[in-house]
Amino acid sequence: MPDHASTEANRGSRLMTRPYLTRRGALLATGTTAALGLTACASPDRGPPVPRDRTGAAQVLGVPNERFLTATPEGLRAIEAEFVAAGERQRRRLALRPGAPAPPLRLLSVSGGGENGAFGAGLLCGWSDLGTRPDFNVVTGVSTGALSAPFAFLGRDYDPQLRAVYTQLTLADIAESRGLIRAVFDESLADTTPLFRTISRYLDEAMLAAIARAYDDGRLLLIGTTNLDAQVPVIWNVGAIARSGHPRALDLVRRILLASSAMPAIFTPVMIDVTVDGEAMQEMHVDGGAFAQAFLYPSSVGRARRERIARGTAARDVEVYVIRNARLDPEWARVERRTLGIAGRAISTMISASGFNDVLRIYADTQRDRVGFNLAFIGSDFDKELPAPFDQGFMRALFDYGYARGRRGYDWAKRPPR
Repeated sequence: MPDHASTEANRGSRLMTRPYLTRRGALLATGTTAALGLTACASPDRGPPVPRDRTGAAQVLGVPNERFLTATPEGLRAIEAEFVAAGERQRRRLALRPGAPAPPLRLLSVSGGGENGAFGAGLLCGWSDLGTRPDFNVVTGVSTGALSAPFAFLGRDYDPQLRAVYTQLTLADIAESRGLIRAVFDESLADTTPLFRTISRYLDEAMLAAIARAYDDGRLLLIGTTNLDAQVPVIWNVGAIARSGHPRALDLVRRILLASSAMPAIFTPVMIDVTVDGEAMQEMHVDGGAFAQAFLYPSSVGRARRERIARGTAARDVEVYVIRNARLDPEWARVERRTLGIAGRAISTMISASGFNDVLRIYADTQRDRVGFNLAFIGSDFDKELPAPFDQGFMRALFDYGYARGRRGYDWAKRPPR
C-alpha cells in the first residue's frame, strides 16, 4: 500500500485533470493549510510590498508610460493621453495634414480562457488566410489572450508561431505539478517555470523590436494583470516598454505575459521588482482575469469622440473585435453533494459569468460611443471535451474549429447573445 504522502501527491496530480478541478485543488490546498494550522509555516521569500499609499508611485523600468493604474484618476488621465499620443504618431507616419480625416481605427480584445485560447488563435490564422484581417491599431489581452495578443498585434507574419503555441505545446511546456503536500507550503499548485521558458523561446529580441516599431507607428499593445497586494488592475503598455531600449525590457515583457496568465493559487504568481522613492520593493502580480476576462479601453477614452458626435462633427470610423475564448451558453454538469465539488462548480460559474459580463460591458461602451461591435465565441456546435489540461488533441481540434470559421469569413455577432 502507498504511504500517506504518496497518496496525497497522487491526489494532487489528479486535481490537474480538468480546469474546474484545478480550482478545486486550490480550494483544497487552502482548506488543508487552514485545517492543519500551517499558515505560519515557511513560505517562499518575497521583497517588501509597496505601502498602501504609494502604489501609484512605484516604478519598474522608470519609463513614464510603462503602465496604467486605471483604478485612479491619474491612471485614467495617463491612458487617455496615451491613446491621443498614439493617434498623433499615426498621423505623423501617414503625413496627414491638420484636419485631414484619419483612416479607420480597428481594435481587438482577446480574452482569457486557458486551453480555449486555441479558438482565437485558429480564428486569427484563418482570417489571415482569407485575406481580410486588418492590422489592428490597438490589441489588448488577458490571461491566454495575453499570450496570443503579441502575435495578433504583429499580424500574419507571426501566424506560424501563433499556430505552434496552440497546437504543438503540451502541459509539460506550461506547468509542472507540485503535488498537494508541497503546494500547501508553497505559493501554487503548479510551477510555471516551463511556461516562462516557452514564452522566452517565442518572444525574443527580434519580436520585441517589431513591437517597438509598431508602437512608433501609432499602435498600442496593452496587457492586463492584477496587482494582488494593492487589489488593483494594471494595464501594461508593452509597446512603450519595448521602445524604451531598457536592458530589462525583454525580461519584463516576458514576465508580464507570464503574470497575466497566472491563475491565482493554480499557477505561480509573478513578483515584479519596483522602486519607490529610491527603495527596492516588490509587487505580486497574477492573472488579469481576476478583474476582467477582457478589456478594451476605459470609458473615459471615448469622451472626445462623444463630444465630436454631439457637436455634429464627423467622427473617425471605429470597429471593435472581441474574441471570447469560451462558450457563452451555460455548460451543464452533474454536481455531486460534496464540499469541493460544490465549491469548484460555484467558482467556475462565477468565472463564466464574469467573462460574459465583460462582453456586455464592452458592448455597452461601443453602443454609447457609436462604435462598431463584433464578437466571436466558441459555439455550442463544438462538443469535444477536454480530457486533461492543455491536451494537444483538444487544442488542435479547437484551433481547426476556429480556423475553419475564420477562413470562410467569420459571422461576427453584432451583439452579445441573450
